[in-house]
Amino acid sequence: MDDADLLETLVSSLASEETVYSRWCWSSGADLADHVHDLAKTAEASWAHEAVRGATGPTTIKEIEAALRPVTRDTATELLVNLSTDSLVFPGHPRRDLTHARRAATKTMSILGPSSEWFSNINGPWTNGRAWNPVTRHTFDGVVTGRGNGFVVVLLQVGED
Repeated sequence: MDDADLLETLVSSLASEETVYSRWCWSSGADLADHVHDLAKTAEASWAHEAVRGATGPTTIKEIEAALRPVTRDTATELLVNLSTDSLVFPGHPRRDLTHARRAATKTMSILGPSSEWFSNINGPWTNGRAWNPVTRHTFDGVVTGRGNGFVVVLLQVGED
């Protein structure tokens, strides 16, 4: 299995059928905010039935770009794991196997390489709480995105209470 096939499998395994969305692609030179924007539109369309009527959020790539902050590779790894396994809305209700998520996130980091760049809308490590800058119109959202070795990865969780 080559890196692209493996990355597709890994990133897909971090997503869920309900509220966690993922994508990977070859790096096209497009800004990471473009990829987050595309995934946010997918999530918003899929979860339109859950959205609060009249809710607003970022709609432009510039607004999403403003919400993203650089994070370390270690923080990005933890965010990949936590967005995959823990609910932003109902913390403490595991969504999937933590061991699997950690392995998938670690291998994803390995494929993107040590010089990869990572960004998130979540302010600080997961254990410090869940303050964030929205990237969707949903009440809760969290995203981590990175690029390296010719790949782009995005993992996004949305939710409503």
